[in-house]
Amino acid sequence: MEALVLEEAHRISLRPFTLPQVVGPRDVRIRINTVGICGSDIHYYQHGRIGPFVVNEPMVLGHEAAGTVVQIGDEVTHLKVGDRVCMEPGVPDMESRAAREGMYNLDPSVRFWATPPVHGCLTPFVVHPAAFTFKLPDNVSFAEGAIVEPLAIGMQAATKAKIKPGDVAVILGAGTIGIMCALAALAGGCSRAIVCDLVPEKLELIGKVQGVTAVDIRDRKPKDVVAELTDGWGANVVFEASGNERAFDGIADLLCPGGCLVLVGMPQRAVAVDIVAVQVKELRIESVFRYANMFPRAIQLIASGRLDVKPFVSRSFAFADGVKAFEEAASGNPSDVKVQIILE
Repeated sequence: MEALVLEEAHRISLRPFTLPQVVGPRDVRIRINTVGICGSDIHYYQHGRIGPFVVNEPMVLGHEAAGTVVQIGDEVTHLKVGDRVCMEPGVPDMESRAAREGMYNLDPSVRFWATPPVHGCLTPFVVHPAAFTFKLPDNVSFAEGAIVEPLAIGMQAATKAKIKPGDVAVILGAGTIGIMCALAALAGGCSRAIVCDLVPEKLELIGKVQGVTAVDIRDRKPKDVVAELTDGWGANVVFEASGNERAFDGIADLLCPGGCLVLVGMPQRAVAVDIVAVQVKELRIESVFRYANMFPRAIQLIASGRLDVKPFVSRSFAFADGVKAFEEAASGNPSDVKVQIILE
């Protein structure tokens, strides 16, 4: 089969590549239809590594995927050939302590698509555990199915925040993950999501969602907007989704007493947090690393119409143009939120 392969930093090729295709008793084989390009894919493409994960040999990219089941293992009962599905890309050791305690995303031995040395799914067929493969309702498209993965991160963040009906949320960063956090916060019960960024095109897009207040931080300070909209009380939740070190300057000022700061973005360097500012408000700090048990909930929200991700699929490219798709996604086009590759 052909695959979209990261050969080394700055070099991607579409070429024949051998991947395991043996279907075990609890596996399914899937014909891939749609794969989204994630920020981590771009980071590997541009830098060849993310922290301790280094691309030392050619690696197939892609982990946000949807497709069709073409073969099932002997023990698979909840899926059948022809089912349209999306796949959770991280597969833990289900015997690990983290998995047994309900935190399988924190299993140190989790195998996550397109995270060295594990190959991704930008290839026509993959074999995947049925337990991490989820049927898509008829009214959920492949494009929507392929965006379930980043939405699951937003869902994890909203769950960790313990949102109460009527809460006000601030989201720092209007990239894909920031937008997914805003959608998840509103779906979780927030009355308002204040999304802050400095890219007008992304702010305009998310600003069309009911309940969102888009703030261009070049013109207005988030603290001033939050104070105005909450009568000086502060937001109940702040989702830091930009990964920008400067976002942490005065971040406690955005929160009300007893509020919650959820760390979603990953800064490139260590950051300083004003501990006293956190203490005097008795703020709660939560963090997010991927997700656990979020795919079914994300799919249900999309299917119900309660949450619309379609406007955030910016552009699609054919598999044959996969190299161009990555070049475009890495170019930083301000109008792009999610670029996807269509394989069939």
